[in-house]
Amino acid sequence: MAPENITQITEFVLIGVSDLPELQIPLFCVFLVIYGLTVTGNLGIITLTSADSRLQTPMYFFLRHLAIINFSNSTVIAPKMLVNFLVSKRSTSYYECATQLGAFLVFIVAEIFMLAVMAYDRYVAICNPLLYMVVVSRRICLLLVSLTYLYSFSTAVVVSSCVFSVSYCASNVINHFYCDNVPLLALSCSDTYFPETVVFISSATNLFFSMTIVLVSYFNIVLSILRMRSSEGRKKAFSTCASHMTAVTVFYGTLLFMYLQPRSSHSLDTDKVASVFYTLVIPMLNPMIYSLRNKDVKAALRRFMGNLCCSLKSQQFLKL
Repeated sequence: MAPENITQITEFVLIGVSDLPELQIPLFCVFLVIYGLTVTGNLGIITLTSADSRLQTPMYFFLRHLAIINFSNSTVIAPKMLVNFLVSKRSTSYYECATQLGAFLVFIVAEIFMLAVMAYDRYVAICNPLLYMVVVSRRICLLLVSLTYLYSFSTAVVVSSCVFSVSYCASNVINHFYCDNVPLLALSCSDTYFPETVVFISSATNLFFSMTIVLVSYFNIVLSILRMRSSEGRKKAFSTCASHMTAVTVFYGTLLFMYLQPRSSHSLDTDKVASVFYTLVIPMLNPMIYSLRNKDVKAALRRFMGNLCCSLKSQQFLKL
């Protein structure tokens, strides 16, 4: 955090997705629907993978944590964003802004590596099926998830501390709908070379290592599928990876566009569009991607709804 005797700014003002007054209510409605679907979809995945005994496997354990991350990341951003559509003063305090940035970084980094962990899980399931329950045991699952959260928290502390170590003493208007590192550093009235370097190295390193895991895993998966003699086996193996491949492609593509473009071509307005996609749209799409293409999840949903209906009918019968 920047010391008080250096920082003169005590609050920031968020411009939001758009500063046009006539767009505030329509945008509020659109993003309220997106956030509602995100909450419903991800809580649904968390509930099903926790309650259904047939979904107690490593793949659904990781999917549950991806849903937790998606839900948390959207909740860090969306409620404040929705409120700002309805108020004239879109201010956020210095420490609230720092907290939002830190929380956002925790969950976005966690998502990057959770997708890599899920790719490794699919690699073991398809390339070493006989050793699957040994290699991806419950202990290993807990270790991988714990390391993911621990690393993402450590990264968030380091990066957010660097971003708020500089002085903010001139403009306090952030050209964004939440406190992100790039628009924040653009406001600084001191040298930002060190925090910008930390942000770039952290983003590039995280993407490189996680994408390497994903690419190596899927390279071996593809080779393994091509070696299969049965067309039915190839189809089944591919179907188990299709949802994850779709989610990975959309997520990593957006992040690469956002963080690894040259500084000279950086546009904060373009960044806002990309940010909307990976903070709000992708967390909404992931439950749909994993449920609509997954027979086990759809079957679990039918069982859950059936049990719920039976329970409600039983309660009504007892009341009568």
